[in-house]
Amino acid sequence: MSEDRIEKRVLLRASRERVWKAVSDSAQFGSWFGMSFDGPFVAGARLSGRIVPTMVDAEVARLQEPHTGKAFDFRVERIEPMNRICFRWHPYAVDPTKDYSQEPTTLITFDLEEAPGGILLTISESGFERIPLARRAEAFKANEGGWGMQVRLIEKYLAMQA
Repeated sequence: MSEDRIEKRVLLRASRERVWKAVSDSAQFGSWFGMSFDGPFVAGARLSGRIVPTMVDAEVARLQEPHTGKAFDFRVERIEPMNRICFRWHPYAVDPTKDYSQEPTTLITFDLEEAPGGILLTISESGFERIPLARRAEAFKANEGGWGMQVRLIEKYLAMQA
């Protein structure tokens, strides 16, 4: 595995339409991810998101609880309806005393493809090699674990909506 890219895959037993809405509608995305956004996902839009505990898993919600209210800047990079949505953010930007706005961002991509039994969702985050060296390894490690948790959350979210 590269130190520049995280990739997680999950087979979701749901229609392409349901998976697409879960990743492209900011309210649905926020409910499983654990974030509240100040607007819809529109290509080119800059949004602010705040951590709110996920609605789909009590254990994960407890882990997110201490970070409730923490703000993150999101930019919707690209939307290819029913296939791909891409975002940019400052990875692991959790220190409230630090201004991350001048740092490079990473690119997060949600790709959907047909697979036997459902939709294969691939979530990738790349660009860690551009993150300042002093926090690169910590950001990569935190997000590697975080995306592992998020694939379980979206799977659970879609199962609850069935």
